[in-house]
Amino acid sequence: MLDYTGHFMVDIGLATIAAFVHKRHPSQLTEDDLKAAADYMYHNYPLDPLRSFLSVAFTSNAWFIQSAYDPNRPGLSPEQKEKRANARQLWGERHLYQWQEENNNEIVERDVFTGQPVASEPLSKRLRAGRGGRAQIPLALGDEYINFLPYGEPGIPISGLTVLALYMMPLGCAKVGGRLLAVHSDNEEWIMYFARTFLRENRQKIQLAQASGSSKIPEPAYAHRTLLIDTLLKAEEFQQESIEEEQPFSLTVYHLSNSGQGPGLDIYYLPFEISGFLREVRQARYHHQWQAIVQRAWERPPKTKRKSKKPFQPARNWLYEDLFDLPDNAAQFIRTYFLRVALRYARNKNDPRVDYSLQGEAQLVSWKITSLFLRRIMHMDKDRIDSIRNLGDQLAEYVAKQNDRRFFRQFYVEQRYDYFRTALIKANMAHVKRGNPPFITLDPYIEIFEEGDDVARPDWRLARDLVLIRMVERLYENGWLGGNADVLPEETEETDDSTLNDTQS
Repeated sequence: MLDYTGHFMVDIGLATIAAFVHKRHPSQLTEDDLKAAADYMYHNYPLDPLRSFLSVAFTSNAWFIQSAYDPNRPGLSPEQKEKRANARQLWGERHLYQWQEENNNEIVERDVFTGQPVASEPLSKRLRAGRGGRAQIPLALGDEYINFLPYGEPGIPISGLTVLALYMMPLGCAKVGGRLLAVHSDNEEWIMYFARTFLRENRQKIQLAQASGSSKIPEPAYAHRTLLIDTLLKAEEFQQESIEEEQPFSLTVYHLSNSGQGPGLDIYYLPFEISGFLREVRQARYHHQWQAIVQRAWERPPKTKRKSKKPFQPARNWLYEDLFDLPDNAAQFIRTYFLRVALRYARNKNDPRVDYSLQGEAQLVSWKITSLFLRRIMHMDKDRIDSIRNLGDQLAEYVAKQNDRRFFRQFYVEQRYDYFRTALIKANMAHVKRGNPPFITLDPYIEIFEEGDDVARPDWRLARDLVLIRMVERLYENGWLGGNADVLPEETEETDDSTLNDTQS
């Protein structure tokens, strides 16, 4: 019985075979299913557009890519065509149907991925049966290299079933930026979801390319990280309102190329905290404001005097892109997307974040979304979240009743902790002198801003931003902000680190 192995390439290949024959799990695959997948590859891989598409995964040394085995090449004699056709058939059968014979072989070695026995008979001068190189295993060593391989023999021991899965793997990936985008997960259902989704899209594109005589499969419009989040959010599981039966999962994303001219591998990780946040934030109580925040993060059309005949298609959503840097960039994420502070350092001219401003986007500030982010992504203690919210409510009430524009602005822009604390103390004392109870007391203040003994918390600026988010939301709701929009500074974030590094305490 076939099952997932824990290795992303083999697992994605097995899931793609299962999706190809409309099964939900590799354990359901039969010999007829495996043969159906092998038959499809045997007849379609040597042809365009797959021949070009697959060179990203297997280099030009794969049997179905090499022109030496192409019987349809112009200028060949009938004898040459027959010879090449026979050679291609031999290579194709030995690679794609090798699994049919392996159970009858004497066990000499075992597959490093599955533990299955491997073939023991010679396959060719270049590749011994049961051992694969980079023409069968993306990112592996070449077929004849012996460095770092068992017993100094070229190739890695793999069974025919693993070869079949590895050959099928690219169809369960998306080709983006000249590389394959492969998605693996600690949840088997999500391995299947991405493999099935990409397989369906690839087969549609293959049919269109074959019908039009094109030698290439068109790539998606989105950049790879934006494509991943967009594909994830389209899953049925993310459309469900209830999360009572939520199964947490993480994703590991591989952006790879096995090209001989430019091999490479970039790995991105999306932990379960982020997937849980993305699922919950789509619920009705968050959905409207969250979608507005996401919509404002899409890449803008370039400024040009020439009118393009094609409508502009954004390639990136910067919020989606920044999700992959969480939680390390959490403070910056909150300041940019939840407090709407512009990013002047952004190098991309089409980046919409350079124009973020509270003066025109105060309606996008949401404490509900922010508090969900704090719980899901940052695992902030509930008591501290409640203290931050209460302080924001009290300061908003104070500013609105006293119309203290100067305090609001100073609270917003102050970068030195000692000045910041002094401004709070003065406003609090003035409020008490008017016969009001203090809007902040010692214990909540220390819990939010200090570690004790007048030492500021390393994240005091983050805490200040969180209080501001609640203040802005309340002041917008009660109308004070609308009548005092000029008090909002046109402050911008000059560097990535300005919200993370502390200055004088």
